[in-house]
Amino acid sequence: MTRRDRHGGGGTAVDLTPLWVLGAVAAAVLLLMVLWLGGTLGAFLSGAGWNPPPFSIATLIRAMRGREVWPGADPAWVTGGVIAVGLVLIAAVTALAVMTSRWWASSGGLARRDDVADLAPHAATAKAKRLRRSLADIKPAKIEPGDVGIALGDLDPSGPLLRASWEDVALVFMGPRSGKTSSLAAPITLEAPGPAVVTSNKSDIYALTMRARAAKGTVWLFDPQGITHAPQRMWWDMLAAARTIEGADRLAMHLINGASSSGHRDDFWSKAGRSTLRILLHAAALDDDRSLVDVLDWLSYPTDKTPVEILRGRGLRSLAESLEGTVAGAPETRDGIFEHARQAVTCLLDPAVLAWVTPGDDPFIDTGPAEFDPHEFAVSTDTLYLLSKDGGGSAAGVIAALTDACMRAGITAAEASLGGRLDPPMVAVLDEAANVCKIEDLPLLYSHLGSRGIVPVTVLQSYKQSVITWGRDGADTLWSNATIKLLGPGLDDHGFADQISHLVGLQFVNRDSSTYSTGGRSVTRSRQRERIMDAADVREIEKGTALLFATSMRPALLRLRPWWKGSNAAAIAAQQAEVEAEIVQRAQKRSRT
Repeated sequence: MTRRDRHGGGGTAVDLTPLWVLGAVAAAVLLLMVLWLGGTLGAFLSGAGWNPPPFSIATLIRAMRGREVWPGADPAWVTGGVIAVGLVLIAAVTALAVMTSRWWASSGGLARRDDVADLAPHAATAKAKRLRRSLADIKPAKIEPGDVGIALGDLDPSGPLLRASWEDVALVFMGPRSGKTSSLAAPITLEAPGPAVVTSNKSDIYALTMRARAAKGTVWLFDPQGITHAPQRMWWDMLAAARTIEGADRLAMHLINGASSSGHRDDFWSKAGRSTLRILLHAAALDDDRSLVDVLDWLSYPTDKTPVEILRGRGLRSLAESLEGTVAGAPETRDGIFEHARQAVTCLLDPAVLAWVTPGDDPFIDTGPAEFDPHEFAVSTDTLYLLSKDGGGSAAGVIAALTDACMRAGITAAEASLGGRLDPPMVAVLDEAANVCKIEDLPLLYSHLGSRGIVPVTVLQSYKQSVITWGRDGADTLWSNATIKLLGPGLDDHGFADQISHLVGLQFVNRDSSTYSTGGRSVTRSRQRERIMDAADVREIEKGTALLFATSMRPALLRLRPWWKGSNAAAIAAQQAEVEAEIVQRAQKRSRT
């Protein structure tokens, strides 16, 4: 919170005479202690021996009157000892006052150390050893920090560092330019012990983390729109995902969602377009001689009988008749359905984008881009960067499809592993998820991904953005299923801020009021309940901090740990500068051609 005592008391001042008396007594005792201990130490160091006087007020009075208290001692040494002890006491009291004031100021009603013990280092390490078989025989002190869990931030004001476990799933709401990349996305990517999937609409996180991740495994860059201006060095067989009916349906879902908002996904045209696109994708996937180019052709010429013949040849009569019925329907209906399907694959009309999801012209040439295999990736320590621009021409549907393919490959690998979990776990940093990675059923996937050792971290700019992407029910489901929620600066939606204020809860506060009458003044103290944070407090969360909601835990205020505060910040900064210079050089070269 940024403001203290927003809800200041409304009563008048109380009679503080008893407190002043107690303060005077305490000050006299402290002064006597300083004089007694300091003078005795000074006398001892001067060579007069250890000869402490009585610890009484009489000793204080004698010293203040200038009488000898430590016989044979050098007065200069005695004075120096008193001053030294006095300075030490002042420093100790000052430090204690600062710590106490910060503690009360920041934690009023919010979580304290005992409340977040399950995310603190000791418990987090024990949980990591339980969830990851590879750590079972390693001593806690030997386990690398990144192997323990995802770093969230330090409990405000003085720690400890809290970490989410490898069975948590996280949701982040932070406004634009609030440090999402530097404080969360980049540090999480840098520390990920296993495969890492990273989505973004900019090159900043790629430049920040690419070199460090290359030291852990292969770096795969999927950049069909040339955000980094890097040459294509990989391709993904997107059509392979459609070899099953379920896979074809999910692929069609991602493409449709990438081209539409949540408000248009449940209408007739969207559903019919998705169904038709699913059938065409599946038909092309079943024929080894077909590719996505054929799907684009079939969408342009609905009366082409080839997909129907392929499906009938594979014994898929129902699918064949469904497609044939759509084609034979009223021209207006048919054209509307096919137009919706065509809109979903608009980005594939760009040859530069299509090249990233189809094999090269000559499959016998090995010098071209390497094929990316999601199943091999799921059991590696590689990193996959998925970049797409916003707006028209966006490859968001393709990005969502590949992200989903990686997570589903992770589920398959986990099911084949002892314990049913990936080890090391897969981390999916879905930055700008609402813009470039709109997985329709992500809110439902959150309910079980964590149990498979797949940890998604969905980063959004606001709660309203999640409503636009997944609808009100989907946004609420995503919120409910996320076991870790981080709310950072820039949350200007009053309705959402007010809901968070209610979730943070209430606290008891004392209120004093005074009344005056002919008999004098009387003071009344009442105990009231008020919000720990009101909506304005939520809106004014400071940069560099975040409000943490974790399952069955009191809300906590965290100090985030940006990458540039880490021990290897200098090396990362140098690597970032090199990669950014390469991006600029490539961009300039492309602009001249």
